[in-house]
Amino acid sequence: MRFVNWGANYIEDRTSLSGMVKELGRKIFPDHWSFMLGEVALYSFVVILLSGTFLTFFFQASMAPVIYEGAYPTMKGVEMSAAMASTLDISFEVRGGLLMRQVHHWAALLFVASIGLHMLRVFFTGAFRKPREINWVVGFLLFILAMAEGFTGYSLPDDLLSGNGLRIIDGMVKGVPVIGTWISYLLFGGEFPGEAIVGRLYMLHIMLLPALVIAAIGVHMILLIVNKHTQFAGPGRTQENVVGAPILPVFAAKAAGFFFIVFGVIMVIASTVTINPIWNYGPYDPSPVSAGTQPDWYIGFADGMLRLIPPHLETEIFGFTFTWYILIPIVVLGLFLVVVALYPFIEGWVTGDKREHHIADRPRNAPARTAIGAAGVTFYAVMWAAASSDLIATHFRLSIEWVTHTLQALLILGPIIAYLVTKRVCLGLQKKDREIALHGFESGRIVRLPGGEYIEVHEQLSDYDRWRLVSYEEYAPLMVRPNTNGKITVSTKLRGALSRWFFEDRIAPVTRAEIEASHHGH
Repeated sequence: MRFVNWGANYIEDRTSLSGMVKELGRKIFPDHWSFMLGEVALYSFVVILLSGTFLTFFFQASMAPVIYEGAYPTMKGVEMSAAMASTLDISFEVRGGLLMRQVHHWAALLFVASIGLHMLRVFFTGAFRKPREINWVVGFLLFILAMAEGFTGYSLPDDLLSGNGLRIIDGMVKGVPVIGTWISYLLFGGEFPGEAIVGRLYMLHIMLLPALVIAAIGVHMILLIVNKHTQFAGPGRTQENVVGAPILPVFAAKAAGFFFIVFGVIMVIASTVTINPIWNYGPYDPSPVSAGTQPDWYIGFADGMLRLIPPHLETEIFGFTFTWYILIPIVVLGLFLVVVALYPFIEGWVTGDKREHHIADRPRNAPARTAIGAAGVTFYAVMWAAASSDLIATHFRLSIEWVTHTLQALLILGPIIAYLVTKRVCLGLQKKDREIALHGFESGRIVRLPGGEYIEVHEQLSDYDRWRLVSYEEYAPLMVRPNTNGKITVSTKLRGALSRWFFEDRIAPVTRAEIEASHHGH
Protein backbone atom coordinates (compact mmCIF):
# COMPACT_ATOMS: atom_id res chain seq x y z
CA MET A 1 0.00 0.00 0.00
CA ARG A 2 2.87 2.33 0.83
CA PHE A 3 4.42 1.70 -2.61
CA VAL A 4 1.11 2.41 -4.34
CA ASN A 5 0.73 5.69 -2.44
CA TRP A 6 4.28 6.66 -3.32
CA GLY A 7 3.69 5.87 -7.01
CA ALA A 8 0.43 7.82 -7.07
CA ASN A 9 2.03 10.85 -5.43
CA TYR A 10 5.04 10.66 -7.77
CA ILE A 11 2.85 10.69 -10.88
CA GLU A 12 0.56 13.38 -9.48
CA ASP A 13 3.45 15.72 -8.70
CA ARG A 14 4.67 15.50 -12.28
CA THR A 15 1.46 15.29 -14.29
CA SER A 16 -1.43 16.61 -12.13
CA LEU A 17 -3.65 13.82 -13.42
CA SER A 18 -5.91 13.71 -10.38
CA GLY A 19 -8.16 16.48 -11.70
CA MET A 20 -8.75 14.70 -14.99
CA VAL A 21 -9.29 11.33 -13.26
CA LYS A 22 -11.75 12.92 -10.87
CA GLU A 23 -13.66 14.55 -13.72
CA LEU A 24 -13.72 11.42 -15.87
CA GLY A 25 -14.62 9.27 -12.89
CA ARG A 26 -17.86 11.20 -12.55
CA LYS A 27 -18.86 10.62 -16.16
CA ILE A 28 -22.29 8.92 -16.14
CA PHE A 29 -23.23 6.07 -18.49
CA PRO A 30 -26.91 5.10 -18.95
CA ASP A 31 -27.79 1.53 -18.05
CA HIS A 32 -29.42 0.16 -21.21
CA TRP A 33 -28.48 -2.96 -23.17
CA SER A 34 -28.38 -1.19 -26.54
CA PHE A 35 -25.46 1.00 -25.40
CA MET A 36 -23.35 -2.16 -25.04
CA LEU A 37 -23.08 -2.52 -28.82
CA GLY A 38 -20.43 0.18 -28.92
CA GLU A 39 -18.57 -1.58 -26.11
CA VAL A 40 -18.58 -4.83 -28.11
CA ALA A 41 -16.92 -2.98 -30.99
CA LEU A 42 -14.24 -1.53 -28.71
CA TYR A 43 -13.48 -4.83 -26.98
CA SER A 44 -13.38 -6.82 -30.21
CA PHE A 45 -10.87 -4.28 -31.57
CA VAL A 46 -8.68 -4.90 -28.51
CA VAL A 47 -8.83 -8.64 -29.31
CA ILE A 48 -7.87 -7.84 -32.91
CA LEU A 49 -4.80 -5.92 -31.74
CA LEU A 50 -3.69 -8.69 -29.35
CA SER A 51 -4.13 -11.55 -31.82
CA GLY A 52 -2.75 -9.51 -34.73
CA THR A 53 0.42 -8.72 -32.79
CA PHE A 54 0.98 -12.46 -32.31
CA LEU A 55 0.48 -13.18 -36.03
CA THR A 56 2.95 -10.49 -37.15
CA PHE A 57 5.78 -12.44 -35.50
CA PHE A 58 5.39 -15.29 -37.98
CA PHE A 59 3.78 -13.91 -41.16
CA GLN A 60 6.00 -13.11 -44.19
CA ALA A 61 4.48 -10.40 -46.37
CA SER A 62 6.22 -11.49 -49.56
CA MET A 63 5.01 -12.79 -52.92
CA ALA A 64 8.36 -14.44 -53.69
CA PRO A 65 7.71 -17.96 -55.06
CA VAL A 66 8.70 -20.85 -52.79
CA ILE A 67 8.15 -24.61 -52.79
CA TYR A 68 6.11 -25.61 -49.75
CA GLU A 69 7.77 -28.27 -47.59
CA GLY A 70 5.81 -27.76 -44.41
CA ALA A 71 3.70 -29.99 -42.17
CA TYR A 72 0.55 -30.08 -44.30
CA PRO A 73 1.12 -33.12 -46.56
CA THR A 74 -1.43 -32.29 -49.29
CA MET A 75 0.43 -29.09 -50.20
CA LYS A 76 3.98 -30.47 -50.14
CA GLY A 77 5.87 -29.71 -53.33
CA VAL A 78 3.35 -27.08 -54.47
CA GLU A 79 4.74 -23.72 -55.59
CA MET A 80 3.19 -20.78 -53.74
CA SER A 81 4.10 -17.36 -52.39
CA ALA A 82 6.03 -16.93 -49.16
CA ALA A 83 2.91 -15.27 -47.71
CA MET A 84 0.82 -18.39 -48.36
CA ALA A 85 3.56 -20.70 -47.03
CA SER A 86 3.98 -18.69 -43.83
CA THR A 87 0.21 -18.69 -43.28
CA LEU A 88 0.20 -22.49 -43.57
CA ASP A 89 3.12 -22.64 -41.14
CA ILE A 90 1.19 -20.48 -38.67
CA SER A 91 -1.80 -22.79 -39.02
CA PHE A 92 0.01 -26.14 -38.64
CA GLU A 93 3.44 -25.59 -37.08
CA VAL A 94 3.24 -22.60 -34.71
CA ARG A 95 1.81 -23.58 -31.34
CA GLY A 96 -1.57 -21.85 -31.01
CA GLY A 97 -1.17 -20.30 -34.45
CA LEU A 98 -4.38 -21.63 -35.97
CA LEU A 99 -6.34 -20.54 -32.89
CA MET A 100 -4.89 -17.01 -33.12
CA ARG A 101 -5.69 -16.86 -36.85
CA GLN A 102 -9.29 -17.77 -36.18
CA VAL A 103 -9.56 -15.46 -33.15
CA HIS A 104 -8.25 -12.63 -35.32
CA HIS A 105 -10.72 -13.36 -38.13
CA TRP A 106 -13.78 -13.81 -35.90
CA ALA A 107 -12.93 -10.69 -33.88
CA ALA A 108 -12.67 -8.71 -37.13
CA LEU A 109 -16.11 -9.93 -38.24
CA LEU A 110 -17.57 -9.03 -34.82
CA PHE A 111 -15.88 -5.61 -34.93
CA VAL A 112 -17.54 -4.67 -38.22
CA ALA A 113 -20.90 -6.18 -37.21
CA SER A 114 -21.02 -4.40 -33.85
CA ILE A 115 -20.15 -1.04 -35.43
CA GLY A 116 -22.95 -1.54 -37.96
CA LEU A 117 -25.49 -2.48 -35.28
CA HIS A 118 -24.35 0.41 -33.09
CA MET A 119 -24.89 2.83 -35.99
CA LEU A 120 -28.37 1.39 -36.57
CA ARG A 121 -29.20 1.93 -32.88
CA VAL A 122 -27.97 5.52 -33.10
CA PHE A 123 -29.93 6.11 -36.31
CA PHE A 124 -33.27 4.67 -35.24
CA THR A 125 -33.21 6.48 -31.88
CA GLY A 126 -32.19 9.82 -33.40
CA ALA A 127 -29.02 9.93 -31.29
CA PHE A 128 -27.15 11.51 -34.24
CA ARG A 129 -28.93 14.86 -33.93
CA LYS A 130 -27.38 18.08 -32.65
CA PRO A 131 -24.82 18.19 -31.06
CA ARG A 132 -23.69 14.71 -32.21
CA GLU A 133 -23.58 15.08 -35.99
CA ILE A 134 -19.77 15.05 -36.05
CA ASN A 135 -19.66 11.93 -33.91
CA TRP A 136 -21.96 10.20 -36.42
CA VAL A 137 -19.52 11.04 -39.22
CA VAL A 138 -16.61 9.76 -37.12
CA GLY A 139 -18.52 6.53 -36.45
CA PHE A 140 -19.24 6.17 -40.17
CA LEU A 141 -15.53 6.61 -40.96
CA LEU A 142 -14.80 3.92 -38.36
CA PHE A 143 -17.17 1.58 -40.21
CA ILE A 144 -15.42 2.27 -43.55
CA LEU A 145 -11.97 1.85 -41.95
CA ALA A 146 -13.09 -1.42 -40.35
CA MET A 147 -14.18 -2.76 -43.74
CA ALA A 148 -10.86 -1.66 -45.26
CA GLU A 149 -8.97 -3.34 -42.41
CA GLY A 150 -10.95 -6.51 -42.94
CA PHE A 151 -10.41 -6.58 -46.69
CA THR A 152 -6.66 -5.90 -46.50
CA GLY A 153 -6.23 -8.63 -43.87
CA TYR A 154 -8.43 -11.06 -45.78
CA SER A 155 -6.20 -10.60 -48.86
CA LEU A 156 -2.85 -11.22 -47.15
CA PRO A 157 -2.63 -15.06 -47.29
CA ASP A 158 -2.51 -14.93 -51.12
CA ASP A 159 -4.75 -17.98 -51.39
CA LEU A 160 -7.26 -18.72 -54.16
CA LEU A 161 -10.19 -17.01 -52.45
CA SER A 162 -8.37 -13.80 -51.55
CA GLY A 163 -6.77 -13.69 -55.00
CA ASN A 164 -10.21 -13.78 -56.60
CA GLY A 165 -11.27 -10.86 -54.39
CA LEU A 166 -8.24 -8.84 -55.45
CA ARG A 167 -8.99 -9.68 -59.08
CA ILE A 168 -12.48 -8.19 -58.67
CA ILE A 169 -10.95 -5.01 -57.23
CA ASP A 170 -8.51 -4.91 -60.14
CA GLY A 171 -11.39 -5.24 -62.60
CA MET A 172 -13.34 -2.44 -60.93
CA VAL A 173 -10.31 -0.15 -60.95
CA LYS A 174 -9.61 -0.89 -64.61
CA GLY A 175 -13.26 -0.17 -65.42
CA VAL A 176 -12.69 3.52 -64.63
CA PRO A 177 -12.07 5.25 -67.97
CA VAL A 178 -8.80 7.04 -68.76
CA ILE A 179 -7.09 6.56 -65.39
CA GLY A 180 -8.20 3.04 -64.39
CA THR A 181 -5.32 1.14 -65.97
CA TRP A 182 -2.74 3.52 -64.53
CA ILE A 183 -4.20 3.19 -61.04
CA SER A 184 -4.15 -0.61 -61.33
CA TYR A 185 -0.47 -0.61 -62.36
CA LEU A 186 0.34 1.76 -59.49
CA LEU A 187 -1.60 -0.35 -56.95
CA PHE A 188 -0.25 -3.77 -57.97
CA GLY A 189 3.20 -2.65 -59.07
CA GLY A 190 2.64 -3.85 -62.64
CA GLU A 191 0.29 -6.25 -64.37
CA PHE A 192 -2.03 -8.08 -61.98
CA PRO A 193 -1.18 -9.71 -59.62
CA GLY A 194 2.34 -8.30 -59.69
CA GLU A 195 4.80 -8.95 -56.87
CA ALA A 196 4.17 -6.05 -54.51
CA ILE A 197 0.48 -6.08 -53.54
CA VAL A 198 0.78 -8.32 -50.45
CA GLY A 199 3.57 -6.20 -48.98
CA ARG A 200 1.63 -3.00 -49.63
CA LEU A 201 -1.57 -4.40 -48.13
CA TYR A 202 0.43 -5.61 -45.14
CA MET A 203 1.72 -2.10 -44.43
CA LEU A 204 -1.82 -0.76 -44.72
CA HIS A 205 -3.18 -3.52 -42.51
CA ILE A 206 -0.73 -3.30 -39.60
CA MET A 207 0.32 0.37 -39.67
CA LEU A 208 -1.77 2.99 -41.47
CA LEU A 209 -5.30 1.65 -41.04
CA PRO A 210 -4.92 0.65 -37.35
CA ALA A 211 -3.47 4.09 -36.60
CA LEU A 212 -6.47 5.73 -38.28
CA VAL A 213 -8.89 3.42 -36.41
CA ILE A 214 -7.26 4.20 -33.06
CA ALA A 215 -7.34 7.92 -33.82
CA ALA A 216 -11.01 7.73 -34.83
CA ILE A 217 -11.88 5.79 -31.67
CA GLY A 218 -10.07 8.44 -29.61
CA VAL A 219 -11.98 11.27 -31.28
CA HIS A 220 -15.22 9.31 -30.87
CA MET A 221 -14.64 8.85 -27.13
CA ILE A 222 -13.66 12.49 -26.62
CA LEU A 223 -16.82 13.67 -28.37
CA LEU A 224 -18.81 11.19 -26.30
CA ILE A 225 -17.47 12.78 -23.12
CA VAL A 226 -17.97 16.34 -24.39
CA ASN A 227 -21.51 15.81 -25.70
CA LYS A 228 -22.53 13.28 -22.97
CA HIS A 229 -24.67 10.19 -23.57
CA THR A 230 -28.19 10.18 -24.87
CA GLN A 231 -30.79 8.35 -22.78
CA PHE A 232 -34.32 7.06 -23.21
CA ALA A 233 -37.22 8.97 -21.68
CA GLY A 234 -38.22 8.13 -18.13
CA PRO A 235 -38.90 9.67 -14.71
CA GLY A 236 -36.08 11.96 -13.65
CA ARG A 237 -34.46 11.99 -17.09
CA THR A 238 -34.25 15.36 -18.79
CA GLN A 239 -32.31 17.13 -21.51
CA GLU A 240 -29.92 18.48 -18.87
CA ASN A 241 -28.94 15.31 -16.96
CA VAL A 242 -27.89 11.70 -17.50
CA VAL A 243 -29.24 8.95 -15.25
CA GLY A 244 -26.98 5.93 -14.85
CA ALA A 245 -23.77 4.71 -13.23
CA PRO A 246 -20.49 6.67 -12.95
CA ILE A 247 -17.35 5.34 -14.63
CA LEU A 248 -15.60 4.80 -11.30
CA PRO A 249 -16.08 2.36 -9.77
CA VAL A 250 -19.38 0.88 -11.01
CA PHE A 251 -19.18 1.17 -14.80
CA ALA A 252 -15.45 0.36 -14.92
CA ALA A 253 -16.02 -2.91 -13.05
CA LYS A 254 -18.96 -3.86 -15.29
CA ALA A 255 -16.98 -2.93 -18.42
CA ALA A 256 -14.02 -5.06 -17.37
CA GLY A 257 -16.28 -8.04 -16.81
CA PHE A 258 -18.03 -7.49 -20.13
CA PHE A 259 -14.67 -7.32 -21.93
CA PHE A 260 -13.76 -10.79 -20.69
CA ILE A 261 -17.19 -12.07 -21.70
CA VAL A 262 -16.67 -10.76 -25.25
CA PHE A 263 -13.13 -12.15 -25.31
CA GLY A 264 -14.37 -15.51 -24.03
CA VAL A 265 -17.17 -15.76 -26.61
CA ILE A 266 -14.70 -15.00 -29.42
CA MET A 267 -12.33 -17.67 -28.09
CA VAL A 268 -15.12 -20.26 -27.91
CA ILE A 269 -16.25 -19.52 -31.49
CA ALA A 270 -12.65 -19.55 -32.77
CA SER A 271 -12.00 -22.86 -31.00
CA THR A 272 -15.03 -24.65 -32.40
CA VAL A 273 -15.87 -23.08 -35.80
CA THR A 274 -13.30 -23.12 -38.61
CA ILE A 275 -13.13 -20.00 -40.76
CA ASN A 276 -11.09 -19.31 -43.91
CA PRO A 277 -9.42 -22.75 -44.29
CA ILE A 278 -6.89 -21.65 -46.89
CA TRP A 279 -5.39 -25.17 -47.07
CA ASN A 280 -8.60 -26.23 -48.85
CA TYR A 281 -8.31 -23.43 -51.43
CA GLY A 282 -4.63 -23.59 -52.31
CA PRO A 283 -2.49 -20.76 -53.69
CA TYR A 284 -3.94 -18.18 -56.07
CA ASP A 285 -4.39 -19.38 -59.61
CA PRO A 286 -6.99 -17.86 -61.96
CA SER A 287 -7.74 -21.16 -63.71
CA PRO A 288 -9.72 -22.99 -60.95
CA VAL A 289 -12.14 -20.10 -60.27
CA SER A 290 -15.65 -21.49 -59.82
CA ALA A 291 -19.08 -20.59 -58.46
CA GLY A 292 -19.54 -20.55 -54.72
CA THR A 293 -16.67 -18.25 -53.78
CA GLN A 294 -17.92 -15.64 -51.33
CA PRO A 295 -16.29 -12.57 -49.77
CA ASP A 296 -16.53 -11.81 -46.06
CA TRP A 297 -20.05 -10.68 -45.30
CA TYR A 298 -19.27 -6.96 -44.91
CA ILE A 299 -17.98 -6.74 -48.52
CA GLY A 300 -20.96 -8.72 -49.85
CA PHE A 301 -23.07 -5.65 -50.64
CA ALA A 302 -20.45 -4.36 -53.09
CA ASP A 303 -20.06 -7.75 -54.78
CA GLY A 304 -23.85 -8.06 -54.98
CA MET A 305 -24.24 -4.68 -56.66
CA LEU A 306 -21.79 -5.79 -59.35
CA ARG A 307 -23.86 -8.92 -59.98
CA LEU A 308 -27.15 -7.04 -60.27
CA ILE A 309 -26.13 -4.72 -63.11
CA PRO A 310 -26.93 -6.18 -66.57
CA PRO A 311 -23.82 -7.13 -68.57
CA HIS A 312 -22.66 -5.75 -71.91
CA LEU A 313 -23.44 -2.14 -70.97
CA GLU A 314 -20.51 -0.46 -72.69
CA THR A 315 -20.06 2.75 -74.64
CA GLU A 316 -17.02 3.91 -76.61
CA ILE A 317 -16.48 7.68 -76.55
CA PHE A 318 -13.40 9.33 -78.13
CA GLY A 319 -11.60 6.01 -78.12
CA PHE A 320 -12.26 5.33 -74.43
CA THR A 321 -14.51 2.46 -73.35
CA PHE A 322 -17.02 3.30 -70.60
CA THR A 323 -17.98 0.04 -68.88
CA TRP A 324 -21.29 1.02 -67.30
CA TYR A 325 -21.72 -2.33 -65.54
CA ILE A 326 -18.68 -1.27 -63.48
CA LEU A 327 -19.27 2.48 -63.27
CA ILE A 328 -22.94 2.26 -62.25
CA PRO A 329 -22.22 0.10 -59.16
CA ILE A 330 -19.37 2.42 -58.14
CA VAL A 331 -21.64 5.47 -58.42
CA VAL A 332 -24.60 3.82 -56.67
CA LEU A 333 -22.47 2.52 -53.80
CA GLY A 334 -20.73 5.88 -53.48
CA LEU A 335 -24.03 7.79 -53.34
CA PHE A 336 -25.45 5.30 -50.83
CA LEU A 337 -22.47 5.74 -48.51
CA VAL A 338 -22.47 9.53 -48.88
CA VAL A 339 -26.17 9.73 -47.98
CA VAL A 340 -25.56 7.58 -44.89
CA ALA A 341 -22.62 9.76 -43.80
CA LEU A 342 -24.49 13.05 -44.32
CA TYR A 343 -27.93 11.98 -43.13
CA PRO A 344 -27.84 13.99 -39.84
CA PHE A 345 -27.21 17.17 -41.80
CA ILE A 346 -29.88 16.27 -44.37
CA GLU A 347 -32.52 15.68 -41.70
CA GLY A 348 -31.53 18.85 -39.85
CA TRP A 349 -31.84 20.87 -43.07
CA VAL A 350 -35.21 19.34 -43.97
CA THR A 351 -36.79 19.73 -40.53
CA GLY A 352 -35.17 23.04 -39.63
CA ASP A 353 -34.60 21.62 -36.14
CA LYS A 354 -31.73 23.50 -34.47
CA ARG A 355 -32.34 22.29 -30.92
CA GLU A 356 -30.01 20.07 -28.91
CA HIS A 357 -31.34 16.56 -28.31
CA HIS A 358 -30.21 14.41 -25.39
CA ILE A 359 -33.32 12.22 -25.08
CA ALA A 360 -33.38 9.32 -27.54
CA ASP A 361 -36.50 8.77 -29.66
CA ARG A 362 -38.43 5.56 -29.65
CA PRO A 363 -38.34 4.53 -33.33
CA ARG A 364 -42.14 4.44 -33.55
CA ASN A 365 -42.31 8.11 -32.54
CA ALA A 366 -40.32 9.13 -35.65
CA PRO A 367 -42.17 7.22 -38.40
CA ALA A 368 -40.53 8.91 -41.38
CA ARG A 369 -36.98 8.44 -40.09
CA THR A 370 -37.66 4.84 -39.09
CA ALA A 371 -39.21 4.15 -42.50
CA ILE A 372 -36.20 5.70 -44.25
CA GLY A 373 -33.91 3.50 -42.16
CA ALA A 374 -35.93 0.39 -43.01
CA ALA A 375 -35.74 1.29 -46.72
CA GLY A 376 -31.96 1.72 -46.47
CA VAL A 377 -31.53 -1.58 -44.64
CA THR A 378 -33.65 -3.32 -47.28
CA PHE A 379 -31.58 -1.78 -50.09
CA TYR A 380 -28.39 -3.00 -48.38
CA ALA A 381 -29.89 -6.44 -47.69
CA VAL A 382 -30.85 -7.01 -51.33
CA MET A 383 -27.35 -6.12 -52.49
CA TRP A 384 -25.94 -8.38 -49.80
CA ALA A 385 -28.19 -11.28 -50.84
CA ALA A 386 -27.17 -10.81 -54.48
CA ALA A 387 -23.56 -11.64 -53.52
CA SER A 388 -24.82 -15.21 -52.98
CA SER A 389 -27.08 -15.40 -56.02
CA ASP A 390 -25.19 -18.42 -57.35
CA LEU A 391 -25.53 -20.29 -54.04
CA ILE A 392 -29.23 -19.41 -53.84
CA ALA A 393 -29.71 -20.85 -57.32
CA THR A 394 -27.78 -24.06 -56.70
CA HIS A 395 -29.11 -24.79 -53.20
CA PHE A 396 -32.76 -24.18 -54.10
CA ARG A 397 -32.41 -25.55 -57.65
CA LEU A 398 -33.51 -22.32 -59.28
CA SER A 399 -32.47 -20.62 -62.49
CA ILE A 400 -29.65 -18.13 -61.90
CA GLU A 401 -31.34 -15.74 -64.35
CA TRP A 402 -34.61 -15.94 -62.37
CA VAL A 403 -32.78 -15.28 -59.09
CA THR A 404 -30.93 -12.31 -60.60
CA HIS A 405 -34.06 -10.75 -62.14
CA THR A 406 -35.97 -11.18 -58.85
CA LEU A 407 -33.21 -9.46 -56.89
CA GLN A 408 -33.04 -6.67 -59.48
CA ALA A 409 -36.77 -6.02 -59.00
CA LEU A 410 -36.40 -6.15 -55.20
CA LEU A 411 -33.55 -3.64 -55.34
CA ILE A 412 -36.04 -1.05 -56.62
CA LEU A 413 -39.35 -2.19 -55.14
CA GLY A 414 -38.05 -3.55 -51.81
CA PRO A 415 -37.08 -0.19 -50.25
CA ILE A 416 -40.38 1.39 -51.38
CA ILE A 417 -42.44 -1.43 -49.83
CA ALA A 418 -40.31 -1.39 -46.67
CA TYR A 419 -40.80 2.37 -46.32
CA LEU A 420 -44.59 2.23 -46.68
CA VAL A 421 -45.06 -0.79 -44.41
CA THR A 422 -42.70 0.50 -41.71
CA LYS A 423 -44.34 3.89 -41.58
CA ARG A 424 -47.84 2.40 -41.24
CA VAL A 425 -46.59 0.05 -38.51
CA CYS A 426 -45.02 2.96 -36.59
CA LEU A 427 -48.25 4.96 -36.79
CA GLY A 428 -50.24 1.94 -35.66
CA LEU A 429 -47.93 1.47 -32.67
CA GLN A 430 -48.30 5.16 -31.80
CA LYS A 431 -52.08 4.78 -31.79
CA LYS A 432 -51.78 1.71 -29.59
CA ASP A 433 -49.51 3.58 -27.14
CA ARG A 434 -51.99 6.47 -27.05
CA GLU A 435 -54.85 4.11 -26.26
CA ILE A 436 -52.89 2.33 -23.53
CA ALA A 437 -51.72 5.60 -21.96
CA LEU A 438 -55.31 6.90 -21.79
CA HIS A 439 -57.21 3.73 -20.92
CA GLY A 440 -54.70 1.16 -19.68
CA PHE A 441 -54.44 -2.55 -20.50
CA GLU A 442 -57.36 -4.87 -21.06
CA SER A 443 -57.60 -7.05 -17.94
CA GLY A 444 -60.06 -9.66 -19.23
CA ARG A 445 -62.32 -9.02 -16.21
CA ILE A 446 -65.93 -8.21 -17.14
CA VAL A 447 -68.07 -6.18 -14.74
CA ARG A 448 -71.80 -5.54 -14.89
CA LEU A 449 -72.85 -1.98 -14.05
CA PRO A 450 -76.00 -1.19 -12.00
CA GLY A 451 -77.80 -0.19 -15.19
CA GLY A 452 -77.19 -3.65 -16.68
CA GLU A 453 -74.30 -2.63 -18.97
CA TYR A 454 -71.27 -4.93 -19.17
CA ILE A 455 -67.81 -3.36 -19.38
CA GLU A 456 -64.26 -4.67 -19.26
CA VAL A 457 -62.09 -3.35 -16.45
CA HIS A 458 -58.80 -1.85 -17.62
CA GLU A 459 -55.62 -2.01 -15.58
CA GLN A 460 -53.89 1.36 -15.44
CA LEU A 461 -50.21 1.80 -16.17
CA SER A 462 -47.64 2.60 -13.54
CA ASP A 463 -46.34 6.17 -13.50
CA TYR A 464 -43.01 4.96 -14.93
CA ASP A 465 -44.58 3.15 -17.91
CA ARG A 466 -46.94 6.03 -18.62
CA TRP A 467 -44.04 8.50 -18.57
CA ARG A 468 -42.13 6.32 -21.03
CA LEU A 469 -45.09 6.28 -23.42
CA VAL A 470 -46.06 9.94 -23.36
CA SER A 471 -42.71 11.69 -22.83
CA TYR A 472 -41.36 12.50 -26.25
CA GLU A 473 -40.60 15.70 -28.10
CA GLU A 474 -43.12 17.45 -30.27
CA TYR A 475 -42.12 18.56 -33.74
CA ALA A 476 -43.66 20.90 -36.22
CA PRO A 477 -43.17 21.18 -39.98
CA LEU A 478 -40.83 23.91 -41.17
CA MET A 479 -42.71 27.13 -41.82
CA VAL A 480 -42.19 28.50 -45.32
CA ARG A 481 -41.46 32.22 -45.03
CA PRO A 482 -40.44 34.75 -47.70
CA ASN A 483 -36.94 36.18 -47.65
CA THR A 484 -36.08 39.85 -47.20
CA ASN A 485 -37.22 40.59 -50.77
CA GLY A 486 -40.63 39.11 -50.09
CA LYS A 487 -39.98 36.11 -52.34
CA ILE A 488 -40.09 32.40 -51.57
CA THR A 489 -37.17 30.63 -53.23
CA VAL A 490 -37.27 27.18 -54.81
CA SER A 491 -34.95 25.91 -52.06
CA THR A 492 -37.33 27.15 -49.35
CA LYS A 493 -40.33 25.58 -51.10
CA LEU A 494 -38.45 22.28 -51.36
CA ARG A 495 -37.53 22.34 -47.68
CA GLY A 496 -41.13 23.11 -46.71
CA ALA A 497 -42.49 20.27 -48.83
CA LEU A 498 -39.95 17.78 -47.49
CA SER A 499 -40.58 18.94 -43.93
CA ARG A 500 -44.35 18.45 -44.24
CA TRP A 501 -43.76 15.02 -45.75
CA PHE A 502 -41.36 14.15 -42.94
CA PHE A 503 -43.93 14.99 -40.25
CA GLU A 504 -47.10 13.95 -42.03
CA ASP A 505 -49.55 11.68 -40.16
CA ARG A 506 -47.50 11.82 -36.96
CA ILE A 507 -49.82 11.09 -34.06
CA ALA A 508 -50.20 13.95 -31.60
CA PRO A 509 -48.58 13.21 -28.20
CA VAL A 510 -50.82 12.43 -25.26
CA THR A 511 -51.18 15.42 -22.95
CA ARG A 512 -51.38 15.36 -19.16
CA ALA A 513 -54.85 16.90 -19.35
CA GLU A 514 -56.08 14.01 -21.50
CA ILE A 515 -54.70 11.49 -19.01
CA GLU A 516 -56.38 13.23 -16.07
CA ALA A 517 -59.67 13.46 -17.96
CA SER A 518 -59.47 9.77 -18.84
CA HIS A 519 -58.81 8.79 -15.22
CA HIS A 520 -61.68 10.97 -14.06
CA GLY A 521 -63.96 9.17 -16.50
CA HIS A 522 -62.88 5.79 -15.16
